Parts: sequence; C-alpha cells; structure tokens
Amino acid sequence: MTALQSMWLAFFGIFLMFASAALSVLSHKLSGFLRFLVLAVSFIFLVTAGLIVFVTVVRGPLAE
Repeated sequence: MTALQSMWLAFFGIFLMFASAALSVLSHKLSGFLRFLVLAVSFIFLVTAGLIVFVTVVRGPLAE
C-alpha cells in the first residue's frame, strides 16, 4: 500500500466516525426497531473506523 492509499484509507476511517456520530444523533428522533437498526449500523461504522485508524497508526509513516 502506498502512502497515498494509506492517506485515503485514513480519511475513509474519519468519514465513518462522522457518519457514526450523525447516525447516533439521528437515532434519538426514531423509535422502536428502526432506532435499534440505525444504532447497530452506527456501531458497525464506529468499530470499522476504529480498526482502520488502528491499522493506519500501527503501520506508521510510509517511506516512498
């Protein structure tokens, strides 16, 4: 993976974090099963973003 690809992957992780936060806020306006579904998707986004950021940070800077 090149440094540019690593940067885009990190940006995607950050986007997933923002999407997770937005879905959490949206879920407060919903009720019932739909609220559970939106919160579940939000949690999946958050876990995926955390893994992406962890992998990006552990790999460290990439020299070209």
